[in-house]
Amino acid sequence: MKKIINTLALIALLALAAGCAKTATNQMLQLADKVQVQSTPAVLELVGDAIPVEIAVTYPKGWFHPDAMLVVTPVLVYEGGQQTGVSRIYQGENVKENNKVIPAAGGTVRDKMSFDFVPGMEKSYLELHNVAVIGGKRVELPTVKVADGCNTTIRLADALGAYDYKADNYQEVVAQTAEGQIRYDVNSSTVKQGELNSASIRDFKQALKEMQESDRVTVKGTRIISYASPEGGEELNAKLSEERSGSAKKAWDSIAKGMDASAPEVQSMGQDWEGFREAVAKSNILDKDLILRVLSMYSDPAVRESEIKNMSQIYTEIKDEVFPELRRSRFVTDIEYRNYSEDDLRKLAGKRLYMLDEEALLRLAAITEEPARKALLYRAAAERYNSERAFYNLGLVSLDENKPAVTEAYLDKLEMNDDPDVLNTRGVIALRRGNYDEAERLFEKSGNATAKANLGSVSLLKGDYQKAAQQLAGSGSFNEALALVLTGKNADASKVLSKLEGPKIDYLKAVVAARQGKKAEMKAALDAACAADPSLKERSIKDIEFATLAN
Repeated sequence: MKKIINTLALIALLALAAGCAKTATNQMLQLADKVQVQSTPAVLELVGDAIPVEIAVTYPKGWFHPDAMLVVTPVLVYEGGQQTGVSRIYQGENVKENNKVIPAAGGTVRDKMSFDFVPGMEKSYLELHNVAVIGGKRVELPTVKVADGCNTTIRLADALGAYDYKADNYQEVVAQTAEGQIRYDVNSSTVKQGELNSASIRDFKQALKEMQESDRVTVKGTRIISYASPEGGEELNAKLSEERSGSAKKAWDSIAKGMDASAPEVQSMGQDWEGFREAVAKSNILDKDLILRVLSMYSDPAVRESEIKNMSQIYTEIKDEVFPELRRSRFVTDIEYRNYSEDDLRKLAGKRLYMLDEEALLRLAAITEEPARKALLYRAAAERYNSERAFYNLGLVSLDENKPAVTEAYLDKLEMNDDPDVLNTRGVIALRRGNYDEAERLFEKSGNATAKANLGSVSLLKGDYQKAAQQLAGSGSFNEALALVLTGKNADASKVLSKLEGPKIDYLKAVVAARQGKKAEMKAALDAACAADPSLKERSIKDIEFATLAN
């Protein structure tokens, strides 16, 4: 009899629970339109590679039954599929579980969630699937749409990164000098005939002759610079140097005879202490370090001479080896040599490439547009002159063709591993591979101006738009304009875009115009972008940026 009573009691209990469950779910259904759902942002937005969103749900008084549990599952529905987020479970006040409690008096719950972006989510909507569980019974409640559409403007970002070719040192006009000199006997200003026939003067005259015959050389002038060796006192040597200037000027008239030469500038330098220092430093005198120390300790010429004379044995060597070379007059002709023009270089590249030195090859490669030809010229400079700059630039030709693995192979062979340009290029390779943290590390280590701008691009791609705008400020780049748009600074973005050209530039101009409610400007910019790049037309059809001004 007891068993029958217990059975009847259990049946009655289940019937009561079922009745309560039905009542509770009916109440939830009846009050469904009172539930308030808010999405932040109101329109979903791609940030980096994800779509983050915060959902706030406010349940009214009496909606959430004390014995109920509610399973809420976010689902992002898009063209081609859907992505299900992590379910949230809420419970009433009487439920003995460890979930967030919603009191019968009502309340608001906030949850952050994120979805991984896949193509097709440009057209999408977010909805919440709700299942109530009361007394062991599952009841599906109405699905709630939370947000409609996804802004993917960040996908316009330039993720290629910027890098710099190594510059050449080619000079179209080269400043050069031709020099000859005559030497004098001690305490003399007389120019000996043998000095006018010396190898130094013969070479100088030959150089002057060649200058006169070359249409690439412009003679800027000649300087006659006369000296006295630092012996015998400052006053005496000043006078002697002056006299040597006079005799050298007369000698110049003989040297330049028959040439179209302008009057030289004559300079008397007095005691040649600088020449003395250089001559001692290059000499084999045993105690030359002691002499150099004296020169650095004393600036007074008389004290210097006295201290050096006190080194009796050393002084003898100086008199024999150093002083004779300082009793001189120098003839220095300054010229400008007009190097090969860019057209000349292109002509020489055809059959006389061997005539070009390292700098000329680097310049020729820099002005060559065809990639295969550019690579050939850099390779020639790299192999002929063992030029690391050329080898590095050769790697960049591959990066121009978006072959980062080939570029990396070239970089691995360089010795200048810590060079800022090389580090920045390695960062660009990491950026293109989507390894943003490694790219950021390399850009920071590089520290050059290009790397600093690339850091801004990394911040942009990571979704830190404020930081990106700061890092890209002043770069004048597309990414700077995009960062300004994404931080709501449309007027500033327009200023940057006004100095740029291209289909993507026009597209972003259209985005700015749409955000400012300027329909005519939006249409003009969008038409220009789509006409130049058909892929942008396909994008614009799905782009929520233009939804409000589409018609």
